Amino acid sequence: MQEHSAFKPSLRLIDATMLVAGSMIGSGIFIVSADITRNTGSAGWLMAVWLITGFMTLTAALSYGELSAMYPKAGGQYVYLKEAYNPLISFLYGWSFFTVIHTATIAAVGVAFAKFTAYLLPQFSEDHIIFDLNFLQISAAQLLSILIIVLLTFINTRGVNSGKLIQTTFTLAKLLSLLGLIVFGFYAIKSDVWQANWTNVDIWDLHKLSPDGSVESYTTLAAFGAIAAAMVGSIFSSDSWHTVTFIAGEIKNPQKNIGLSLALGTIIVTVIYLLTNIMYTGVLSLQEIASADKDRVAVTASHVIFGNAGTTIIAIMIMVSTFGCNNGLILAGARVYYSMAKDGLFFRKVGQLNKNSVPGFALWIQCLVACVWSLSGRYGDLLDMISFVVVVFYMLTIAGIFILRTKRPDAPRPYKAVGYPVLPVLYILMGLAFCLLLIIYKPTYTWPGLIITLTGIPIYFLIRKNRNTGEKLPETFEKQI
Repeated sequence: MQEHSAFKPSLRLIDATMLVAGSMIGSGIFIVSADITRNTGSAGWLMAVWLITGFMTLTAALSYGELSAMYPKAGGQYVYLKEAYNPLISFLYGWSFFTVIHTATIAAVGVAFAKFTAYLLPQFSEDHIIFDLNFLQISAAQLLSILIIVLLTFINTRGVNSGKLIQTTFTLAKLLSLLGLIVFGFYAIKSDVWQANWTNVDIWDLHKLSPDGSVESYTTLAAFGAIAAAMVGSIFSSDSWHTVTFIAGEIKNPQKNIGLSLALGTIIVTVIYLLTNIMYTGVLSLQEIASADKDRVAVTASHVIFGNAGTTIIAIMIMVSTFGCNNGLILAGARVYYSMAKDGLFFRKVGQLNKNSVPGFALWIQCLVACVWSLSGRYGDLLDMISFVVVVFYMLTIAGIFILRTKRPDAPRPYKAVGYPVLPVLYILMGLAFCLLLIIYKPTYTWPGLIITLTGIPIYFLIRKNRNTGEKLPETFEKQI
């Protein structure tokens, strides 16, 4: 097979921006507001959680712009961590990224696509069990998820132009459909519902709202824990904005366009998320949001807006949204493993480009792990549990800006972090507060992700030992540098 040694810069600013927005918008915005409302109990705090998350996401994106301009090459966050700290820290990021963070996200988005396909084609329901192996049940939804993951992987092995066409087309389609939902939702706003949510009650009354309607007050400290728990969903829905940094080597004028696409993409999505939640509170009572069937708030709202056709409309919207989201995740993620392999910390073959100038083997092993997660049925739990680790790595990366300005003060910086040093410091402080509150009040959201990440430490030193002694594992981690 013919191999190429370099990526081809072929993505424009619009393509990069659509990758940022498309990777962020999956199924979360249609679902997680139910859990946020149960944790916060008021319209004001529902919006505050989304505002805090949006501010953190935009601040992080603006900070990453400086790093992406300094190191405009494949690997993104993995490269930034290696340059600011050391190979161990970057390996731990890459390890957790490959084992859970990215591959389980691909699986979750794939199954979300299948779940909503089942609204139109019931034979793809989760309840339709195809294989029952006693220890493992495999549903039609899981098989459809695998099919979609394999199909998108195959398309992306054909070259970055194939992937970008799908990404730009589907992202524009879901942005327009979400805007349409918002417009029709504002038109359908009920004055009594709006007043009940925003004027007839204390919109800053923070309390737990159960699906059965019961209310439970928080102590002062527990209230902070509830906000942190609520943010798990909004952070997951706003994550993956940094995927564009993974494909820096394939973007035209990366020093300028990566930072600009990060800013544009995160602003677009943040505004849409805020408008969507305002629309929810205009057509649904807080109790209806909190008790939505299987947390499908958008489905409930769509019934109010469009009547019986609402379910079909939302199903098609989420199918478009998740299909495009997974394409972006699949396209970008493999570039991280490619960079790891170039550092001798992954399978040697992962560091090779195929005849279409993309890391084909990296795409296929990513596909394999994502398919395994699709079959496991445990990706949803793990995604909740890795929010802690995701934010920890974001904080480390943003702190890397300060480290690199000290270590390499004369390094070219075509773009500098907006609001430095205030905004980066503010993000780190907010991230620390989020993580500490999760450790105290929601430990189940912290320890699984930490354990998965820390298992990478002995693996890293095993790899280093084999490299230093000159031993080679068959087709595995071979010295590249």
